[in-house]
Amino acid sequence: MDVVVIGEPLVEFSASVPLTEADTFHLSFSGDALNAAVAAAAAGAHTALVTLVGDDEFGERLIAFARGHGVDTTWMTRGPGSTGAYAVGADPSGERAFAYLRAGSAASRMGPADLARVPLAQASVLVAGGITAALSPSCAQAVRYAAETVGGAGGTVVYDPNFRSRLTTPPAATRFLTDLAPHVDLLTPSCPGDSLPLLATADPREAALACLRLGARAAAVTRGPDGVLLASPDGFEHVPAVPATHIVDQTGAGDAFTGVLAARLAGGDRLPDAVRAGTAAAAISLTGRGGTGTVATAEQIDRLLAASPRP
Repeated sequence: MDVVVIGEPLVEFSASVPLTEADTFHLSFSGDALNAAVAAAAAGAHTALVTLVGDDEFGERLIAFARGHGVDTTWMTRGPGSTGAYAVGADPSGERAFAYLRAGSAASRMGPADLARVPLAQASVLVAGGITAALSPSCAQAVRYAAETVGGAGGTVVYDPNFRSRLTTPPAATRFLTDLAPHVDLLTPSCPGDSLPLLATADPREAALACLRLGARAAAVTRGPDGVLLASPDGFEHVPAVPATHIVDQTGAGDAFTGVLAARLAGGDRLPDAVRAGTAAAAISLTGRGGTGTVATAEQIDRLLAASPRP
């Protein structure tokens, strides 16, 4: 496998107005893990999503949706508990407000035993994130197990802290990040969204240095339209953002970045080139509604990169 993603796919009920006003919703499927897996598959990587879904109609539809987007669904397993969901509203600026419906979901019960049957050692790149780790203690253990297994077999571990205050607290998320970082090849915190609560800084350079001090081998600090600051023991490099033609919705743009970055790393790209491809995928994602509304293909990414030369 090129890329393995672990996490919770979600049913998405989206509205074009704020949730306080919405009475009509569009049904789709999203969640950070699903978004990243779909993005990696569309970019050409053999991508597997490892998760539990409910033994219900929504779980069945989620598996079909992932399969229809080229994701290997072999390890999307039915389990006890419901399929997770969320409702999301929008405003004209593209900012989003989420209401989660995932307590006690099937995916929140995932643990190391569910991953033991997955050939993780064959993965070139593992993608995991702070949302999954925050779902339950067993999910946190699963993330740690996957990182140790993939990293121990020589694969690349990418971890997106993806802090969500409705799921965890800064101290709890920081403790887990501190524990996991030595097993991570690339941390991708957003600044200031992740860096302030988890690294106590809104300065991207300081955030990158903090990631390295925690033990991560490299950091890609994302800053929206200001691009990405890469840091490794060899130094710093700024990767400019690829401008979006227009912004409809910001949901899932960071996940598209992570998924395509992982796909390009699995394909042998240098880290700066993989990051730049990820920024192009994020720019394309911004033009669609919902986490999987517009998914960039490898050809679209390459065309956009060609039309956006480095400054």
